[in-house]
Amino acid sequence: MSDQTFRLPDVGEGLTEAEIVTWRVAPGDTVAVNDVIVEIETAKSLVELPSPFEGTVGELLAAEGDTVEVGAPIITIADAAAVASAPKAPATVPEPTDPGGAVLVGYGTGGHVNSRRRKPAERPVASSVGVVAKPPIRKLARDLGVDLATVTPSGAAGEVTREDVVNHAQQASVFRNIETPEWGEVREETIPVPAPAAAPAASVDPSREESIPVRGVRKATATAMTSSAYTAPHVSVWVDVDATRTMELVKRLKASPDFADVKVSPLLIMARAVIWAVRRTPMVNAAWVETDEGAQIRVRRYVNLGIAAATPRGLLVPNIKDAQDLNTRELARALEKLTLTAREGKTPPADQQGGTFTITNIGVFGVDAGTPIINPGEAGIIALGAIRQKPWVVDGEVRPRWVTTVAGSFDHRVVDGDGMSRFVADVASVLEEPALLLD
Repeated sequence: MSDQTFRLPDVGEGLTEAEIVTWRVAPGDTVAVNDVIVEIETAKSLVELPSPFEGTVGELLAAEGDTVEVGAPIITIADAAAVASAPKAPATVPEPTDPGGAVLVGYGTGGHVNSRRRKPAERPVASSVGVVAKPPIRKLARDLGVDLATVTPSGAAGEVTREDVVNHAQQASVFRNIETPEWGEVREETIPVPAPAAAPAASVDPSREESIPVRGVRKATATAMTSSAYTAPHVSVWVDVDATRTMELVKRLKASPDFADVKVSPLLIMARAVIWAVRRTPMVNAAWVETDEGAQIRVRRYVNLGIAAATPRGLLVPNIKDAQDLNTRELARALEKLTLTAREGKTPPADQQGGTFTITNIGVFGVDAGTPIINPGEAGIIALGAIRQKPWVVDGEVRPRWVTTVAGSFDHRVVDGDGMSRFVADVASVLEEPALLLD
């Protein structure tokens, strides 16, 4: 019987490895071309891989939780023409040794299984047979240690939703912490610090600490933020803003029939303000570029607006392409789609590339202000703080107003102090008086 080998393809620009999240097939299953056979997690998103072959699944060459290099064999599929006479064999997970095998058209080869990590033993395995839940929801349940079989579904079709899983995990966390454990009898203890070259296990006391492997989105975020923080000289500025008229506009838009099926929030007005302010200070939308001829400042005449999104997989920054061409309703729709896709773990790699300027809405966490780190390849990022009612002086009188803080960080190689200040002041002006957007 002829076995066809499927190798891990490069599903994004520059992908070097990915983690096997969920096998959708098992040895002995029959698959057709384009049937989804496995779900993988790259540094940027969850991706479903279709089969390039038709036939019967032979061996799964990588286990769930393994990190696999691009080009490494991950599954064998027996040729459909030879399936009828082929004997069935139990599944094994051997180290791949055959240098041959097929890959999807356009994808590279080369590479091998990089590690054979198993999932932590302490993480419970969800007995989710019969439970209706989408793959991102199952992944979220595994990450939070939630058994889907114990979750009460609230979806319209009886499916488990993201909120069901999160609420279940939070409730379990509350119950776990009702009783406060007693202090140990030993008041102090000394833990030897091994030499840097020592194995990680020697430096961790499992009763006091937990080691979490850095991979996927967390690894990509750490690398990008470290590079940005130590490459671009960051300067941050901020200003308090009376956002009362912004809140009034949001209320009117929510009541408008034109926005009945679209989510409207202060982030929408913030996005419009940023796009407007970029036109007045284009350098905040530029980038510092190193070339063979020397350093250059590249000014973009368009805005690919990035929105920092906290997801179950970590920080993602998808962007809305050519946001400057969208009207308010179109921008609201794009923001809603971007947010929902990120929460479900379905943001494609292309949506996270090519950003020119980023907004981070830290106000949703109840935070007033911060000094965000610039997304690599950009020259600025702006943060919207929590919008709260505070005493504010209006026409010489103290009145309750909706107040927020707008803070921005900028690459001082690209943007001078006057440009930073003018840009943040422009954004603040729009939040104070959204009618400026009607220019």
